[in-house]
Amino acid sequence: MTSLDIVLLLFGGLAAGFINALAGGGSAITIPILTEIVGVNVANGTNRIAILLANASALTRFQRGGAVPWARVTKLILPTILGAACGAWVATQISGEVMKRVFAVVLVLVAASVLLRPSRWVEGHEREIAEPWRSLAFFGIGFYGGSVQAGVGFLLLIGLVLGSGMDLVRGNAAKVVLILAYTPVALFLFASAAQVDFKVGLVLSAGQMTGAWVGARFAILKGSAWVRWILVVAAIVAAARFLLT
Repeated sequence: MTSLDIVLLLFGGLAAGFINALAGGGSAITIPILTEIVGVNVANGTNRIAILLANASALTRFQRGGAVPWARVTKLILPTILGAACGAWVATQISGEVMKRVFAVVLVLVAASVLLRPSRWVEGHEREIAEPWRSLAFFGIGFYGGSVQAGVGFLLLIGLVLGSGMDLVRGNAAKVVLILAYTPVALFLFASAAQVDFKVGLVLSAGQMTGAWVGARFAILKGSAWVRWILVVAAIVAAARFLLT
């Protein structure tokens, strides 16, 4: 790992942490950097170290601001973890390229929904998807997060905002809880398959933790109306990257 690698990891992590705390798609920044340093087979697993520590950092900020809807998010943890465990195991066996192409289309639809129906993303409501559909939906989201990870924040926001009735700030806080819950399982499975470089992952974490803390603070201070514009831009940029790479 060269000095240039360290600089790229720190600044890439800073940007990714900020974006992930507010929307998603930060892994679209970190995965290419990691691929150049540790290779494609180890990049996905190594990325999980920074994701774990960055979400822990963001959660402290959201919790301090009273934005974490614990009562509503706790019941989503188990299906998300189970899905992530299955997805991480599959990711150690096959490529996730096809899933990325499909997901690019989903991101475009997310951006369109935020622009055309902003009230559903900003105001929040009490309506939730009924069981067993809610658990199945978060199992599927967890599966994607465990296998591909890049952009899972967008899927979680769809489920938490549109499916569970949270506003964007609380949805982002709940998203952090769920990612923090399943990432240790995914990291363990990748490490068991010798697909994690802990030294590189910890350097990336230093930047990503800082970015996540700043992003969470921004969300609490600015509110959902501001965050939705970051969500739109991040979704479009991530979709373009997934389609063109």
